[in-house]
Amino acid sequence: MSGLRHTHSSGEDSANAPRVADALDEERAWSLLRTIAHTPAASLSGEAHRLGLDESERLERPWAVRMAPNVRDMLELYLPLCRARAIVFGHVGQSLDGQIATASGASRYVTGPENLRHMHRLRAIADAVVVGARTVERDNPQLTTRLVAGNNPTRVLIDPSLRLSPRLRVFQEPAARTLVLCARGRRQARTLAGVEIVEVPASDGMLTPDAVIRALRERGLARIFIEGGGITVSRFLEARALDRLHVTICPLFIGRGKPGIVLPAIDRLDRALRPRTRRFALGEDVLFDCRLDVAA
Repeated sequence: MSGLRHTHSSGEDSANAPRVADALDEERAWSLLRTIAHTPAASLSGEAHRLGLDESERLERPWAVRMAPNVRDMLELYLPLCRARAIVFGHVGQSLDGQIATASGASRYVTGPENLRHMHRLRAIADAVVVGARTVERDNPQLTTRLVAGNNPTRVLIDPSLRLSPRLRVFQEPAARTLVLCARGRRQARTLAGVEIVEVPASDGMLTPDAVIRALRERGLARIFIEGGGITVSRFLEARALDRLHVTICPLFIGRGKPGIVLPAIDRLDRALRPRTRRFALGEDVLFDCRLDVAA
């Protein structure tokens, strides 16, 4: 990924400068990652089979070939997601003061172009991309991989009351399979051409993260990307339903607006969620890769 740099790159990088004869370039590395993500482990062969990480999630030395530092960083960032057969991961992009949009809802674009491309890469390695109804209404996204090579994931919209307009782009553009998850008992009140409406158990009018994940896994969608918005990502984080969370921070202050992550208050810091983290640079932004399956 152009602009991607692991902030803990070591002096080994100079020894791994690309050489015309055997360098692993960004295009081939991205192709390998997509192959690993969407091919059963038992069927992987060649470079895709050998490519792996050590316990610190750095490339295993026996496999290593010459590559540019940004290619190595791309592999180390995405491999944990691609190697997992079943995983739920999220992403939020926010300002230095923790906002994802202004008070009026303006959010395009808080983070830089490298982070936007990163989100498209996350879509490309996912089986399903999940967004809440408010985000769909505000941003009218396509939820496709148009900025990178890769197939479009299944688009999943969390819409408990089936309030979304059929004029939105996700319903008008048949670029990918689209599911709408609603509260049990609501499906008979609505039909959407080309869209599968799935009833999910609700609590206080909201679909629980566990119920959402279960409904998707029942449909063969194992690698699940919770893209947004902040409320949806926060609910999955609060429910401990995320294995990993990418938090991209852009160097600007927005002031009072719409916060990224909102969790219940705690009294003591020893009750804080402390994920294992890695840091990567995305252009001017900084990405924190938070591993939550081993968090304290």
